[in-house]
Amino acid sequence: MTTIDGTVAPGFEPVREAFERNFTGGGEVGAGLTVYRDGEPVVDLWGGLADPATRRPWRRDTIAPLASTCKVFASGALLLLAERGEVDLEAPVARYWPEFAQRGKGGISVRTLLAHRAGLPSLHMRPLTWEDLRDWTPITDALAAAAPEWPPGTAHGYHGVSIGHLAGELVRRVSGVTLSEFLAREITGPLGLDCYVRVPAAAMPRLATVVVPDAESVRLGMEVPELAGFVAALNDPGSLSYRALYGSVAIGWDAANERRTYEVESPSMDGVASAHSLARYLAALIGPVGGVRLLGPDLLDRVRTPQADGLDQVLRVRTAWGIGFAVPGGPFWPAPGHLTGLFGQSGATGSFAFADPARGLAFAYVPNRGSELLEGGDFRVRSLAEALYRSPV
Repeated sequence: MTTIDGTVAPGFEPVREAFERNFTGGGEVGAGLTVYRDGEPVVDLWGGLADPATRRPWRRDTIAPLASTCKVFASGALLLLAERGEVDLEAPVARYWPEFAQRGKGGISVRTLLAHRAGLPSLHMRPLTWEDLRDWTPITDALAAAAPEWPPGTAHGYHGVSIGHLAGELVRRVSGVTLSEFLAREITGPLGLDCYVRVPAAAMPRLATVVVPDAESVRLGMEVPELAGFVAALNDPGSLSYRALYGSVAIGWDAANERRTYEVESPSMDGVASAHSLARYLAALIGPVGGVRLLGPDLLDRVRTPQADGLDQVLRVRTAWGIGFAVPGGPFWPAPGHLTGLFGQSGATGSFAFADPARGLAFAYVPNRGSELLEGGDFRVRSLAEALYRSPV
Protein backbone atom coordinates (compact mmCIF):
# COMPACT_ATOMS: atom_id res chain seq x y z
CA MET A 1 0.00 0.00 0.00
CA THR A 2 1.26 3.46 -0.90
CA THR A 3 1.32 5.90 1.97
CA ILE A 4 -0.37 9.20 1.19
CA ASP A 5 0.68 12.16 3.31
CA GLY A 6 -0.62 15.70 3.53
CA THR A 7 -3.92 17.40 4.10
CA VAL A 8 -7.15 18.41 2.38
CA ALA A 9 -9.64 21.02 3.51
CA PRO A 10 -13.19 19.87 4.32
CA GLY A 11 -15.12 19.25 1.12
CA PHE A 12 -12.07 18.34 -0.94
CA GLU A 13 -12.00 14.68 0.09
CA PRO A 14 -12.89 13.56 -3.50
CA VAL A 15 -9.56 14.99 -4.64
CA ARG A 16 -7.67 12.90 -2.11
CA GLU A 17 -9.62 9.82 -3.19
CA ALA A 18 -8.74 10.45 -6.84
CA PHE A 19 -5.09 10.97 -5.89
CA GLU A 20 -5.07 7.65 -4.05
CA ARG A 21 -6.67 5.90 -7.06
CA ASN A 22 -3.82 7.07 -9.25
CA PHE A 23 -1.59 4.83 -7.16
CA THR A 24 -3.90 1.89 -6.49
CA GLY A 25 -5.27 1.55 -10.01
CA GLY A 26 -3.34 3.95 -12.20
CA GLY A 27 0.22 2.74 -11.86
CA GLU A 28 1.51 5.93 -10.31
CA VAL A 29 5.01 5.72 -8.77
CA GLY A 30 5.44 8.98 -6.89
CA ALA A 31 3.66 12.32 -7.07
CA GLY A 32 2.69 15.54 -5.38
CA LEU A 33 -0.60 17.39 -5.76
CA THR A 34 -1.41 20.87 -4.49
CA VAL A 35 -4.43 23.10 -5.00
CA TYR A 36 -4.59 26.69 -3.81
CA ARG A 37 -7.86 28.57 -3.39
CA ASP A 38 -7.81 32.32 -2.83
CA GLY A 39 -4.13 32.29 -1.99
CA GLU A 40 -4.18 29.41 0.52
CA PRO A 41 -3.62 25.66 0.03
CA VAL A 42 -6.77 23.54 0.29
CA VAL A 43 -5.18 20.35 -1.05
CA ASP A 44 -1.56 19.46 -0.28
CA LEU A 45 -0.79 15.77 -0.87
CA TRP A 46 2.19 13.62 -1.71
CA GLY A 47 2.96 9.93 -1.80
CA GLY A 48 4.86 7.06 -3.37
CA LEU A 49 8.51 6.91 -4.29
CA ALA A 50 10.78 9.65 -5.55
CA ASP A 51 13.29 6.99 -6.57
CA PRO A 52 12.04 3.40 -7.02
CA ALA A 53 15.57 1.98 -7.15
CA THR A 54 16.58 3.28 -3.72
CA ARG A 55 13.03 3.36 -2.29
CA ARG A 56 13.49 7.05 -1.45
CA PRO A 57 10.03 8.31 -0.46
CA TRP A 58 8.29 11.28 -2.02
CA ARG A 59 8.17 14.19 0.40
CA ARG A 60 6.46 17.56 0.40
CA ASP A 61 9.63 19.25 -0.83
CA THR A 62 10.47 16.69 -3.52
CA ILE A 63 11.11 18.40 -6.83
CA ALA A 64 10.60 16.65 -10.15
CA PRO A 65 11.14 17.33 -13.85
CA LEU A 66 8.15 19.04 -15.45
CA ALA A 67 8.96 18.71 -19.17
CA SER A 68 6.81 21.24 -21.05
CA THR A 69 4.95 22.42 -17.97
CA CYS A 70 8.05 24.42 -17.09
CA LYS A 71 7.19 26.79 -19.96
CA VAL A 72 4.99 28.65 -17.45
CA PHE A 73 8.11 30.11 -15.83
CA ALA A 74 9.44 31.83 -18.97
CA SER A 75 5.98 33.02 -19.98
CA GLY A 76 5.21 34.27 -16.49
CA ALA A 77 8.50 36.14 -16.25
CA LEU A 78 7.87 37.94 -19.53
CA LEU A 79 4.31 38.75 -18.52
CA LEU A 80 5.55 40.19 -15.23
CA LEU A 81 7.69 42.59 -17.27
CA ALA A 82 4.57 43.46 -19.25
CA GLU A 83 2.64 44.07 -16.03
CA ARG A 84 5.35 46.50 -14.94
CA GLY A 85 5.22 48.35 -18.25
CA GLU A 86 8.71 47.27 -19.30
CA VAL A 87 7.38 45.17 -22.20
CA ASP A 88 4.52 46.12 -24.55
CA LEU A 89 2.72 42.98 -25.72
CA GLU A 90 1.69 44.74 -28.94
CA ALA A 91 5.21 45.93 -29.74
CA PRO A 92 7.43 44.04 -32.19
CA VAL A 93 9.74 41.51 -30.62
CA ALA A 94 12.52 43.24 -32.56
CA ARG A 95 12.08 46.39 -30.43
CA TYR A 96 13.74 44.48 -27.60
CA TRP A 97 15.74 41.96 -29.68
CA PRO A 98 16.83 43.71 -32.91
CA GLU A 99 18.44 40.63 -34.49
CA PHE A 100 15.04 38.90 -34.40
CA ALA A 101 13.83 41.03 -37.33
CA GLN A 102 15.71 38.87 -39.86
CA ARG A 103 13.87 36.88 -42.55
CA GLY A 104 10.65 38.87 -42.43
CA LYS A 105 10.08 38.67 -38.67
CA GLY A 106 10.24 42.41 -37.95
CA GLY A 107 6.48 42.76 -37.50
CA ILE A 108 5.93 39.85 -35.11
CA SER A 109 4.53 41.20 -31.84
CA VAL A 110 5.28 39.85 -28.39
CA ARG A 111 1.62 38.80 -28.11
CA THR A 112 1.77 36.88 -31.41
CA LEU A 113 4.93 35.14 -30.23
CA LEU A 114 3.45 34.11 -26.87
CA ALA A 115 0.30 32.78 -28.59
CA HIS A 116 2.40 30.29 -30.61
CA ARG A 117 1.46 32.13 -33.82
CA ALA A 118 4.92 33.35 -34.89
CA GLY A 119 5.72 30.34 -37.08
CA LEU A 120 8.95 29.46 -35.24
CA PRO A 121 8.36 25.97 -33.78
CA SER A 122 11.51 24.56 -35.37
CA LEU A 123 15.02 25.60 -34.38
CA HIS A 124 16.21 25.57 -38.02
CA MET A 125 19.54 24.15 -36.91
CA ARG A 126 20.96 20.72 -36.28
CA PRO A 127 19.16 19.01 -33.37
CA LEU A 128 20.12 20.89 -30.24
CA THR A 129 22.53 19.31 -27.78
CA TRP A 130 23.37 19.75 -24.13
CA GLU A 131 26.21 22.05 -25.16
CA ASP A 132 23.75 24.30 -27.02
CA LEU A 133 21.57 24.50 -23.92
CA ARG A 134 24.60 25.27 -21.79
CA ASP A 135 25.71 28.09 -24.08
CA TRP A 136 22.19 29.51 -24.75
CA THR A 137 23.18 31.79 -27.65
CA PRO A 138 23.48 29.08 -30.35
CA ILE A 139 19.74 28.53 -29.91
CA THR A 140 18.69 32.17 -29.74
CA ASP A 141 20.95 33.05 -32.69
CA ALA A 142 19.34 30.27 -34.75
CA LEU A 143 15.85 31.49 -33.85
CA ALA A 144 16.76 35.08 -34.73
CA ALA A 145 18.03 33.92 -38.13
CA ALA A 146 15.11 31.57 -38.87
CA ALA A 147 12.38 32.14 -41.44
CA PRO A 148 8.81 31.53 -40.20
CA GLU A 149 7.15 28.26 -41.19
CA TRP A 150 3.93 30.15 -41.99
CA PRO A 151 3.05 33.84 -42.34
CA PRO A 152 3.14 35.07 -38.73
CA GLY A 153 -0.26 35.60 -37.19
CA THR A 154 -2.15 33.55 -39.79
CA ALA A 155 -2.02 30.19 -37.98
CA HIS A 156 -0.79 28.67 -34.75
CA GLY A 157 1.40 25.72 -33.90
CA TYR A 158 2.98 24.49 -30.69
CA HIS A 159 6.44 26.04 -30.22
CA GLY A 160 7.33 23.11 -27.98
CA VAL A 161 11.11 23.33 -28.19
CA SER A 162 11.54 27.02 -28.96
CA ILE A 163 9.13 29.12 -26.86
CA GLY A 164 11.20 28.95 -23.68
CA HIS A 165 14.23 30.42 -25.40
CA LEU A 166 12.16 32.97 -27.31
CA ALA A 167 10.51 34.25 -24.13
CA GLY A 168 13.67 33.79 -22.07
CA GLU A 169 15.76 35.85 -24.48
CA LEU A 170 13.22 38.66 -24.30
CA VAL A 171 13.46 38.55 -20.51
CA ARG A 172 17.25 38.71 -20.78
CA ARG A 173 17.22 41.60 -23.24
CA VAL A 174 14.82 43.68 -21.17
CA SER A 175 16.01 42.87 -17.64
CA GLY A 176 19.72 42.48 -18.31
CA VAL A 177 19.92 39.15 -16.45
CA THR A 178 19.31 35.54 -17.40
CA LEU A 179 15.90 33.98 -17.02
CA SER A 180 17.10 31.95 -14.02
CA GLU A 181 18.44 35.07 -12.34
CA PHE A 182 15.26 37.02 -13.04
CA LEU A 183 13.06 34.24 -11.67
CA ALA A 184 15.12 33.99 -8.49
CA ARG A 185 15.18 37.74 -7.94
CA GLU A 186 11.62 38.64 -8.87
CA ILE A 187 9.43 35.56 -8.47
CA THR A 188 10.75 32.42 -6.82
CA GLY A 189 12.76 34.24 -4.17
CA PRO A 190 9.98 36.56 -2.95
CA LEU A 191 7.46 33.70 -3.00
CA GLY A 192 9.80 31.10 -1.47
CA LEU A 193 9.40 28.66 -4.38
CA ASP A 194 11.20 25.49 -5.36
CA CYS A 195 10.80 26.21 -9.09
CA TYR A 196 13.81 26.18 -11.40
CA VAL A 197 14.79 26.29 -15.05
CA ARG A 198 18.34 25.59 -13.88
CA VAL A 199 18.56 23.48 -10.73
CA PRO A 200 21.10 24.64 -8.13
CA ALA A 201 23.44 22.04 -6.70
CA ALA A 202 21.90 22.34 -3.24
CA ALA A 203 18.49 21.23 -4.56
CA MET A 204 19.72 18.24 -6.58
CA PRO A 205 19.38 15.68 -3.74
CA ARG A 206 15.63 16.36 -3.65
CA LEU A 207 15.17 15.72 -7.39
CA ALA A 208 12.92 12.76 -8.19
CA THR A 209 13.98 10.06 -10.62
CA VAL A 210 11.95 9.97 -13.85
CA VAL A 211 10.30 6.62 -14.59
CA VAL A 212 10.28 6.41 -18.38
CA PRO A 213 7.01 5.01 -19.80
CA ASP A 214 7.40 1.50 -21.17
CA ALA A 215 6.88 0.60 -24.81
CA GLU A 216 3.38 -0.76 -24.23
CA SER A 217 2.23 2.44 -22.51
CA VAL A 218 3.61 4.54 -25.35
CA ARG A 219 1.92 2.30 -27.91
CA LEU A 220 -1.43 2.66 -26.19
CA GLY A 221 -0.96 6.41 -25.98
CA MET A 222 -0.27 6.59 -29.69
CA GLU A 223 -3.49 4.69 -30.42
CA VAL A 224 -5.75 7.41 -29.00
CA PRO A 225 -8.05 8.10 -32.00
CA GLU A 226 -7.98 11.88 -31.58
CA LEU A 227 -4.20 11.87 -32.02
CA ALA A 228 -4.07 9.89 -35.25
CA GLY A 229 -3.02 12.86 -37.38
CA PHE A 230 -0.30 13.81 -34.92
CA VAL A 231 1.07 10.28 -34.73
CA ALA A 232 1.17 10.00 -38.52
CA ALA A 233 3.06 13.29 -38.80
CA LEU A 234 5.57 12.27 -36.13
CA ASN A 235 6.42 9.23 -38.22
CA ASP A 236 7.20 11.41 -41.25
CA PRO A 237 10.70 12.96 -40.98
CA GLY A 238 9.70 15.52 -43.60
CA SER A 239 6.74 16.86 -41.66
CA LEU A 240 6.74 20.05 -39.63
CA SER A 241 5.62 18.03 -36.60
CA TYR A 242 8.72 15.87 -36.78
CA ARG A 243 11.09 18.78 -37.50
CA ALA A 244 9.64 20.88 -34.68
CA LEU A 245 9.78 18.15 -32.05
CA TYR A 246 11.91 15.02 -32.55
CA GLY A 247 14.02 16.63 -35.26
CA SER A 248 14.89 19.69 -33.18
CA VAL A 249 16.34 17.89 -30.15
CA ALA A 250 19.16 15.38 -29.81
CA ILE A 251 18.16 14.76 -26.19
CA GLY A 252 15.51 12.20 -25.27
CA TRP A 253 14.13 10.11 -22.43
CA ASP A 254 17.56 8.49 -22.07
CA ALA A 255 18.84 11.77 -20.60
CA ALA A 256 15.90 12.25 -18.24
CA ASN A 257 17.94 11.20 -15.21
CA GLU A 258 21.27 12.75 -16.12
CA ARG A 259 22.20 15.44 -13.63
CA ARG A 260 23.62 17.67 -16.33
CA THR A 261 20.20 17.85 -18.02
CA TYR A 262 19.04 20.06 -15.16
CA GLU A 263 22.24 22.06 -14.73
CA VAL A 264 21.60 24.09 -17.88
CA GLU A 265 18.94 26.69 -18.64
CA SER A 266 16.33 24.81 -20.69
CA PRO A 267 13.05 26.69 -20.18
CA SER A 268 11.02 24.83 -22.79
CA MET A 269 11.67 21.32 -21.53
CA ASP A 270 13.74 20.71 -18.43
CA GLY A 271 12.56 22.89 -15.56
CA VAL A 272 11.64 21.33 -12.24
CA ALA A 273 9.41 22.14 -9.28
CA SER A 274 7.63 20.72 -6.29
CA ALA A 275 3.86 20.48 -6.60
CA HIS A 276 3.39 22.88 -3.70
CA SER A 277 5.65 25.53 -5.22
CA LEU A 278 4.18 25.17 -8.70
CA ALA A 279 0.64 25.68 -7.37
CA ARG A 280 1.79 28.62 -5.24
CA TYR A 281 3.34 30.21 -8.34
CA LEU A 282 0.10 29.87 -10.34
CA ALA A 283 -1.84 31.22 -7.36
CA ALA A 284 0.38 34.32 -7.30
CA LEU A 285 -0.34 34.92 -10.98
CA ILE A 286 -4.05 35.33 -10.25
CA GLY A 287 -4.15 36.83 -6.76
CA PRO A 288 -2.11 37.75 -3.69
CA VAL A 289 -0.06 35.02 -2.01
CA GLY A 290 1.90 36.06 1.05
CA GLY A 291 1.58 39.67 -0.03
CA VAL A 292 2.85 39.00 -3.58
CA ARG A 293 0.69 39.24 -6.71
CA LEU A 294 2.36 38.91 -10.12
CA LEU A 295 -0.33 39.93 -12.63
CA GLY A 296 -3.06 42.50 -12.30
CA PRO A 297 -6.69 41.82 -13.32
CA ASP A 298 -6.51 43.61 -16.68
CA LEU A 299 -3.47 41.72 -17.94
CA LEU A 300 -4.82 38.49 -16.46
CA ASP A 301 -7.98 38.85 -18.53
CA ARG A 302 -5.86 39.23 -21.67
CA VAL A 303 -3.69 36.24 -20.78
CA ARG A 304 -6.65 33.87 -20.50
CA THR A 305 -8.52 35.17 -23.56
CA PRO A 306 -8.03 32.74 -26.48
CA GLN A 307 -5.70 34.15 -29.12
CA ALA A 308 -5.73 31.01 -31.25
CA ASP A 309 -8.11 28.07 -31.43
CA GLY A 310 -8.23 25.36 -34.09
CA LEU A 311 -5.92 23.04 -35.99
CA ASP A 312 -2.42 23.19 -34.54
CA GLN A 313 0.14 23.18 -37.35
CA VAL A 314 2.55 21.11 -35.25
CA LEU A 315 0.35 18.84 -33.12
CA ARG A 316 -2.20 18.33 -35.93
CA VAL A 317 -5.12 18.40 -33.49
CA ARG A 318 -7.20 21.21 -32.06
CA THR A 319 -5.36 23.31 -29.51
CA ALA A 320 -6.11 26.71 -28.02
CA TRP A 321 -3.73 29.35 -26.69
CA GLY A 322 -4.02 32.48 -24.62
CA ILE A 323 -0.98 34.70 -24.14
CA GLY A 324 1.87 32.54 -22.92
CA PHE A 325 -0.37 29.71 -21.70
CA ALA A 326 -2.60 27.01 -23.13
CA VAL A 327 -6.34 27.36 -22.62
CA PRO A 328 -8.87 24.50 -22.74
CA GLY A 329 -9.63 23.03 -26.13
CA GLY A 330 -8.79 19.78 -27.90
CA PRO A 331 -7.59 16.35 -26.74
CA PHE A 332 -4.64 17.57 -24.66
CA TRP A 333 -6.93 19.68 -22.44
CA PRO A 334 -10.56 18.55 -22.72
CA ALA A 335 -11.92 20.67 -19.87
CA PRO A 336 -15.66 20.41 -19.13
CA GLY A 337 -17.67 22.79 -21.26
CA HIS A 338 -18.91 24.92 -18.38
CA LEU A 339 -15.37 25.90 -17.43
CA THR A 340 -13.98 28.97 -19.14
CA GLY A 341 -11.17 31.36 -18.42
CA LEU A 342 -8.66 28.69 -17.30
CA PHE A 343 -5.02 28.75 -18.43
CA GLY A 344 -2.07 26.43 -17.86
CA GLN A 345 0.32 23.91 -19.38
CA SER A 346 0.89 20.15 -19.46
CA GLY A 347 4.10 18.15 -19.89
CA ALA A 348 5.31 14.77 -21.07
CA THR A 349 6.32 13.77 -17.53
CA GLY A 350 2.61 13.76 -16.68
CA SER A 351 2.83 17.09 -14.88
CA PHE A 352 0.07 19.65 -15.26
CA ALA A 353 -0.58 23.10 -13.85
CA PHE A 354 -3.48 25.44 -14.38
CA ALA A 355 -5.19 28.45 -12.84
CA ASP A 356 -8.90 29.25 -12.69
CA PRO A 357 -9.12 32.95 -11.79
CA ALA A 358 -12.93 33.00 -11.58
CA ARG A 359 -12.83 30.47 -8.74
CA GLY A 360 -9.50 31.55 -7.28
CA LEU A 361 -7.97 28.12 -7.95
CA ALA A 362 -4.42 27.10 -8.79
CA PHE A 363 -3.73 23.40 -9.45
CA ALA A 364 -0.41 21.56 -9.79
CA TYR A 365 0.24 17.84 -10.26
CA VAL A 366 3.88 16.73 -10.35
CA PRO A 367 4.55 12.98 -10.79
CA ASN A 368 7.68 11.12 -11.83
CA ARG A 369 6.15 8.50 -14.16
CA GLY A 370 6.27 9.84 -17.70
CA SER A 371 3.02 10.20 -19.60
CA GLU A 372 2.03 7.88 -22.41
CA LEU A 373 0.91 11.02 -24.26
CA LEU A 374 3.66 13.23 -25.67
CA GLU A 375 2.28 16.41 -24.11
CA GLY A 376 0.65 14.93 -21.05
CA GLY A 377 -2.92 15.68 -20.06
CA ASP A 378 -3.49 11.97 -19.43
CA PHE A 379 -6.07 10.12 -17.32
CA ARG A 380 -4.24 10.81 -14.05
CA VAL A 381 -4.62 14.56 -14.41
CA ARG A 382 -8.13 14.38 -15.81
CA SER A 383 -9.38 12.32 -12.89
CA LEU A 384 -7.92 14.78 -10.41
CA ALA A 385 -9.36 17.82 -12.17
CA GLU A 386 -12.79 16.18 -12.38
CA ALA A 387 -12.65 15.44 -8.65
CA LEU A 388 -11.65 19.02 -7.91
CA TYR A 389 -14.69 20.41 -9.69
CA ARG A 390 -16.95 17.98 -7.84
CA SER A 391 -15.74 19.66 -4.66
CA PRO A 392 -17.26 22.92 -3.34
CA VAL A 393 -15.00 25.19 -5.37
